Amino acid sequence: MASYPFYRIGFWIRETGQALDKLGCFFQGNGTYAEQVFRHRTLFNLYNRKPVVHGNAFVAPSASLVGDVSVGQGSSIWYGTVLRGDAGKITVGDNTSIQDGTIIRTAKARLGSSNGAVSDTVIGTGVTVGHGVSMHAATVGDGALIGTAATLLEGCTVEQGAMVAAGAVVHPGTVVPTGELWGGNPAVKLRDMKTDEVSYLPRLALAYTTLGGQHSKTTPKSLQDLVDQGMEMMKAEDVELPAKS
Repeated sequence: MASYPFYRIGFWIRETGQALDKLGCFFQGNGTYAEQVFRHRTLFNLYNRKPVVHGNAFVAPSASLVGDVSVGQGSSIWYGTVLRGDAGKITVGDNTSIQDGTIIRTAKARLGSSNGAVSDTVIGTGVTVGHGVSMHAATVGDGALIGTAATLLEGCTVEQGAMVAAGAVVHPGTVVPTGELWGGNPAVKLRDMKTDEVSYLPRLALAYTTLGGQHSKTTPKSLQDLVDQGMEMMKAEDVELPAKS
C-alpha cells in the first residue's frame, strides 16, 4: 500500500496531465475542449478504501462507487446511482440490481446506538433495488425486492425474499420478515406475499442480470479498454507492435 505522500503526488500528476491536455486543446483552437474519452470517475478511491467490482458486473458510466464498495458477479449498478462507502463498507452480492438514481451509504454512528460503532450496508444475492431508493446502513437479504423510491434507514433489516413497497420508509432498527410485504411511513406489514409474487422475484433478478450484460456491451469504454481493443485489432491485422523498452 502506497504511503499518503506518494498517493498525493500521484493525484497531483494526474490533475496536471488533465490540465495540460485542456491547454493543448485551447492552443489548437478547440476552446470548448471536446472530450474524446468519458472522464467521469465511476470508481473513486478514498486513500486506502477502494471499490472492488467483479469483471462480469455492469457499472453504468454515470454511476459512482466511492470508497469501500464491493460488487459481485452478474450484478448491475445503473445510471446515476451512488454507492458511498466512506464510513463503513457496502457489499452487493451476485446477480443483484441497484437501479437508476439510487443512493446507498454507510453510517459512522447509527441512530439509537450508544457505542457509536460504524454500520455497514449489506445487500445479498439476487436482490432487486428499485429506482430512486435511499438506503442508509441497512441489511437486505437474498432475493428481496425494494420498491421504487423506498427509504431504508439506519440499522433496519429486510429479510430474505421480503418485499418493501414503493415509497415506503422503513424506520431504524425495523425488521421486515421473510415472505411479507411492508409499506407506508413508517412501514408496517400490509399482508403476506402471494405465491406468484414469491416466484416472480428470482425471475426479475435474472432479467436485470441479462439486461446489465446487454448495456455493458454498448456503454462508453474506459481508456484501458480502448487501449486493449486497439492492441487486439493491431494483432488481428498483423501490425508490428513496438518493442517494450
